[in-house]
Amino acid sequence: HHNPARCVGAGLPAKFLCVVESQDRPGGRALLCGCSRASSLPLIESGRLWPIVTDYLFLTFVFLCAGVIAVPLASRFKLGSVLGYLIAGIAISPLLGVFSVDVVSLQHFAEFGVVMMLFLVGLELEPALLWKMRARLLGLGGLQLLVTTAVVMTVALLLGLPWTVALAVGLVLSVSSTAIVLQTLNEKGLLKSDGGQASFAVLLFQDVAVIPMLALLPLLAMPELFADLSSAAASHGATDAEHSASLSLVEGLNGWQTALVTLAAIAGVVLVGNRLTSPLFRFIASAQLRELFTATALLLIVGIALLMSLVGLSPALGTFLAGVVLANSEYRHELESDIDPFKGLLLGLFFMTVGAGINFGLLLADLWTILALTLGLIVIKAGVLLIVGKMFGLQGANRWLIALSLAQAGEFGFVLLSFTVGIAVLPAEVADQLLVIVALSMLLTPLLFIVYERFIAPHFETRTERPADAIEEKCKVIIAGHGRVGGIVNRMLRGSGFETTVIDYSASTLEMLRAYNVKVYYGDATRPDLLHAAGIEEADLMVITIDDKEHITELTRYVVAHYPHVHVIARAVDRHHVYDLWAAGCRDIIRETFDSSLRVGRSALIAMGASSERAQQISSEFEMVDRRYMREMAGLYNPDIPSHENPAYVAKVKELSEEWARQIRKTTEDTPPR
Repeated sequence: HHNPARCVGAGLPAKFLCVVESQDRPGGRALLCGCSRASSLPLIESGRLWPIVTDYLFLTFVFLCAGVIAVPLASRFKLGSVLGYLIAGIAISPLLGVFSVDVVSLQHFAEFGVVMMLFLVGLELEPALLWKMRARLLGLGGLQLLVTTAVVMTVALLLGLPWTVALAVGLVLSVSSTAIVLQTLNEKGLLKSDGGQASFAVLLFQDVAVIPMLALLPLLAMPELFADLSSAAASHGATDAEHSASLSLVEGLNGWQTALVTLAAIAGVVLVGNRLTSPLFRFIASAQLRELFTATALLLIVGIALLMSLVGLSPALGTFLAGVVLANSEYRHELESDIDPFKGLLLGLFFMTVGAGINFGLLLADLWTILALTLGLIVIKAGVLLIVGKMFGLQGANRWLIALSLAQAGEFGFVLLSFTVGIAVLPAEVADQLLVIVALSMLLTPLLFIVYERFIAPHFETRTERPADAIEEKCKVIIAGHGRVGGIVNRMLRGSGFETTVIDYSASTLEMLRAYNVKVYYGDATRPDLLHAAGIEEADLMVITIDDKEHITELTRYVVAHYPHVHVIARAVDRHHVYDLWAAGCRDIIRETFDSSLRVGRSALIAMGASSERAQQISSEFEMVDRRYMREMAGLYNPDIPSHENPAYVAKVKELSEEWARQIRKTTEDTPPR
C-alpha cells in the first residue's frame, strides 16, 4: 500500500499496510504495518481479535469511569455537567497519551452527538416558530459573524499576521460551540428565554455559515508566505485526499448541477419527514419491539446525516431540518425518548475529548500569551454580542446571556483549522496555538455561565422600583398575594359581604385585576411599614397566599410575633413547609394541593370500581389520620437536617403509613363494595 495509513488499533502513521498468510497457523492471516513502532505491536491474527477488543473495552471503561466520577462531583458543586465532562477529559489525557489514543478521531465520532442534539432541538420547533425567528437568524446571526470576523482580523493584523492569515483566523474564531451552549442552556432551563432563543438563532446561522467558509478559505491560500510549509502541506493534503477518498454525490459537478443535487437532497428530507415517516413507524410499531423502534429512529438520523454529507452540507443542519419537519408528528415524543440517551452519551464523550485534546505542553510553554489571547477572544466576542444584541432588542439579563454563552470558539474551529493547514492557508505553528485557544475558551464557557447565574441574573431580577400604593381604607381582612389561591379566597370573602385589603407585588397582575374593577394595592406585604399602613393593628384576619415559600414563613413569623390578636391563615407549599409554619406559630395552615389530591384519590378509587360512598369514606379516614398525626410530626421535624436522616421522623412516618392502611382496611370491611 503506497499511501500513508493508520496502524490498526494504535493510531500510528504507517508507510504500508498488508495482509499476509500465517506460516505457522494454516488459514490464519496477520496484519503487518511499516510504522516505526511496528516491532512493539502484537500481530493480530484472524480469529484472535482479543487485543483489539481489549483495547476498545479498556478505552470505553476509562471514559465511562471518568464521566461517572467527574460529572456528579461537578453537579454537586453546581458547576454543571459540561464542565464535569471537560475536567474528566483533562484528568484522563495523560493516560490516553500513554496508550497513543487518537483523540481527534474519537472527537469526530463523538460530534455525532451534536447532530442528534440539533435533531431534538428541531423537534421542539414548529416551522411557523422558525419563520418568526428569521430576523434574528439572518440579522443577529449574520451581523455577529461579520463584526466578530472583522474585529478578530483587525487584532490579528495588529499582531503582524498577513491579511489572508488574519482573515482565516477571524473566520475560524467567529463561530461558537453549538454543543456546549445548547447543552448548558437546556440543562439550566434557559433555552426558552429570550436570550436563549437568540443564542440558538446565532448558533444555527453559524452552522450554516461554515459551508461558505469552506468554499472561501481555499481562495486565501498563499503558500509563498511560508515556503517551508507549502510543500509539506501540499503533500499532506494530497496524501490525505487519497487516503480519505469517500463517496460524494456532487464530486465533479459544476455549480448549478451541485445546487440542483443539494436542493433535491433537502427536498427528499422534507418529503420523507412529511409523507413517509408516519407509515414507516406504524409498520415498525406493528412488530411491538421497543428496540426495533429505537433502531429505526437511529436509522433515520444516520440516513439523513449521510445524505447531507454526500451533498457537501452539514449533517447537523440536515437533521435539524428533519426535526423541524417532524415537530408535529404523532411520533415526536417517542423519537425524543429514543434518541436522547444516545445524544447524551455522545455529547459527554465529545466534551471529554475536548478536555483531553488540550495540548498542555504548548500551553505551558507559552502560558501567558495563550491565556491573554483566549481572554481577549472572549472579551471581543462578548462585546460584539452585547452591542449587536442591543440593536435587535435584547435587554437586561437576556443580552448578557447571549454575550457570555457565545463568547467562546466552537468545535467547528477544529475542523476549519485542520482544513486551513492542509490547503496552506495557516502556518502550522499558528494553527497549533489556535487549537489550544479554541479548546481553552470552550473549557472556560461553563465558568461564564456560573458568572451569569450568580452575579448577572440576580442583578436584573431585582423587583421593579415602584413605590407602594397608598392604602385608602383599612379593612378587617388583609390578603397578601392575589394569585391562583388568594384570588379565590378574595372572591369568596367579598361575595359574602366582607371587605378586604389585598396587597400584591406583581405590577402586571394588578393592571389585569384593575381592568375588572378589583381593588388591589401594589406593595411588598413583608414590609412592616406597609402592613401598618394596611391597618394590621385593627385587622382580625391575615390570609397569606404569596408564592414564595420563604416569604410566607417570614411574614407568618412576623405577624404571629407582633400582632397575636390577628388570626393568621397561611398557605403551605408542601408538608415540610407545614412544619416550618407550625414552628413559626401559625395554627391555621392550608396545604395548597392537599384537598385536590384527596379528590384525585377519590376519583381514582371510583375509576377502579369503588362506589362513591366507599371512596368518600376512605378519603375521609385518610384525611382524619393525616391531620391527627400532623402536630406530632411537626414536633419531630428538624429543618436543619434532611427528613430521611431524622430517625424519629422516619419512624413516625412508617407508623403513620401503617395506621393509614389499617384505617382503610377497616373502612373497607365495614362498607363492602356493592
